[in-house]
Amino acid sequence: MLDVPFLPFCAFLGTLGLLCVAMVGTWCQHWRGGFSLDGSSRTFNWHPVLMVTGLVVLYGAAALVYRIPNTWSGPKLPWKVLHGSLALGAFILTVLGLAAVFCFHNSQGTPNMYSLHSWMGLGTVLLFSCQWAAGFGAFLLPWAPTWLRALYKPIHVFFGSTILMLSVASCVSGINEKLFFSLKNGTTAYKLLPAEAVFANTLGLLILIFGVLVVAALARPSWKRPDSNSPDSRQPLLSGER
Repeated sequence: MLDVPFLPFCAFLGTLGLLCVAMVGTWCQHWRGGFSLDGSSRTFNWHPVLMVTGLVVLYGAAALVYRIPNTWSGPKLPWKVLHGSLALGAFILTVLGLAAVFCFHNSQGTPNMYSLHSWMGLGTVLLFSCQWAAGFGAFLLPWAPTWLRALYKPIHVFFGSTILMLSVASCVSGINEKLFFSLKNGTTAYKLLPAEAVFANTLGLLILIFGVLVVAALARPSWKRPDSNSPDSRQPLLSGER
């Protein structure tokens, strides 16, 4: 990777993430009719917005917390709480996104869980839920011994990157599936690349770039927090120690 300082890189990544959220919102508002909670296609529109915001952008932000240089010294506990809170926020938005699509399908009489996109997406969410629960139990609760945290840490890091890439794949496949379903029956065919298709395809590429850059940042050795053997670095959230 190019020798780019972390903070400017992080600012660029944050801007890219906000652009992805703005674009998915614009797509659903301008071309797909906006948002509602009435079980119509406008209810479905919450699904891509919440999934991109939670499962990709906010999850990516949570993954990068320990790459911030300010976390490399001083107490680690506040950063653990921030990391876990961002991941929990991402999970909540993701569950709401799933609720939106199930509500739409049920109100329209459409079968659930029949496409590759739906299988991959639900599998990603289930893996995410296991990852968050295991991380909370291992790193924030007092009963996990130090040796168990040390054993689980590389597994947690590996699945963190894996879940992000699965999230990106799920979102990109979902955008593609939505375009195939929507750009027909009186609209300009997808193969003719109408403005909506160009816009949504661009959104998919930006989501992919965002995910790749986050994983690259996580893999860069010089941006990793140095290991610390201080007692504070191993302090759980609910420890009885003062």
